Amino acid sequence: MGRLLNLEELYLNNIRLSGPLPPELGRLARPEIVDLSGNDLAGRAPSGDSRGGSVRRTSGRPTVETTCSKGSAIPRRLSAGEQLEFVLKHDGTNLAILARLFRVVPEDELLAYVRFRPTGKYARRLWFLYEFLTDRRLPLDDLKQGNYVDMLEPDAYCTIGPARRSRRHRVDDNLLGDRRFCPTIRRTDVLRGFETADLPSRWRRIAARYAPELLRRALGYLYARETKSSLAIEHVTPTSTRAERFAALLRLAHREDFCDRPRLVELQNRIVDARFRDADCRRTQNYVGETVGWRSERVHFVAPRPEDLGDLMEGLVAAHRRMASGNAPAVIHAAAVAWGFVFLHPFEDGNGRIHRFLIHNILARRGFTPAGVMAPVSATMLKHAADYDASLEAFARRLMPLVEYTLDDDGRLTVHNDTALWYRYIRHDGPGGSALPLPGPDHRYRAGRRAGVPDPVRRGQAGDSGDRGHARPPDRSLHSLVPPERRPSPGTETREALRPSVG
Repeated sequence: MGRLLNLEELYLNNIRLSGPLPPELGRLARPEIVDLSGNDLAGRAPSGDSRGGSVRRTSGRPTVETTCSKGSAIPRRLSAGEQLEFVLKHDGTNLAILARLFRVVPEDELLAYVRFRPTGKYARRLWFLYEFLTDRRLPLDDLKQGNYVDMLEPDAYCTIGPARRSRRHRVDDNLLGDRRFCPTIRRTDVLRGFETADLPSRWRRIAARYAPELLRRALGYLYARETKSSLAIEHVTPTSTRAERFAALLRLAHREDFCDRPRLVELQNRIVDARFRDADCRRTQNYVGETVGWRSERVHFVAPRPEDLGDLMEGLVAAHRRMASGNAPAVIHAAAVAWGFVFLHPFEDGNGRIHRFLIHNILARRGFTPAGVMAPVSATMLKHAADYDASLEAFARRLMPLVEYTLDDDGRLTVHNDTALWYRYIRHDGPGGSALPLPGPDHRYRAGRRAGVPDPVRRGQAGDSGDRGHARPPDRSLHSLVPPERRPSPGTETREALRPSVG
């Protein structure tokens, strides 16, 4: 579980489950390795297992061997709890995978594991996570003794503090969110380096060298440049009115907290054309696709189902408040909320601009950027467009094999399985891994339309003042993130593996 789809690392580790594998997980398991017949297989074990036998590694994977009197090694199957303990120790905490596994792991095996070692830190963490992720209570008494343990190791993960104490499990809940939305972010060497650099203090020292009047003039320039860059990412030529509306919001970034559902709706209404203003979260299914031929669409990213958005958005706002009050690093806080927002894609227009504005808003409110100074967020994204694009596509690459959908002849997409938890528990392990290929010239976000074909007329949607029969605005284009000189010619294929693969 070192990666989102590292199910081989769990199912291959031969957890024996009752009932069939979840369909989206079964597709990723190699049948020659995972025994679905119910036979016992050799499993991975926690290093230093104390109940006889030794740990041996074969092709990088440890197995448990029990030695008979004649010295022969006999594989011993481990319980689900022991398997999960090994995963937490060596592969880290992947909430999405655990949430899916807890639906099928036999409860009696988990109960037996916790009862056998009730004060063990991994047993308590698994017990806490089971109840946290499933909202079901195991038939166990509250713990009365034992030191509290952190849910996530602060040295390995970005966490909040002070943590919320779970007296039942004697676990300090230092997660970044709650069960509705809870990202996990590895504390990589790169992030540690930025933390020790103390960028806010350096920023203040630099700003202190200049006269306030000079800083005010520079800030006016930065507002104009940031507005132009944010719209340029979407290949929008701003009118003076549109540019001034966005610049006015930037001036409010340090004064007001906009990460609240009603405020986000208000924000969307202020920055988009009147035709695209929403009264609440979207009611249609959005996706990113590419037209590759006549009536042929290749889908690269599917946003959450409209019926899941309400709970996800409430969770996003709650996570934002928790990170703000829990002293999560400001940049981590801003990135987790802003990227979470853009992956949820709650509106029909304006999501990209709001996503970038939220970075400004959180950095300013958390005091990362000094008063009178603004970080060139959009300008930097525009300058490093390929990297920005890759950060968006890295999530899609891991998501898409888990989404079951159909696309009709009019380009309307329907999702057929429950996908909410993959957006609910986003995990970031730091730089690394390949992203999807650069999108082609007709690769764009849309709400149920094929590229080049006008939207069907839709009536009675939230926020509609009448019928809509226009093309999607350019903020739906992932292609807009790529500089013109780097885009493929119209009609040409991008690199292979356009459909995301597990990696």
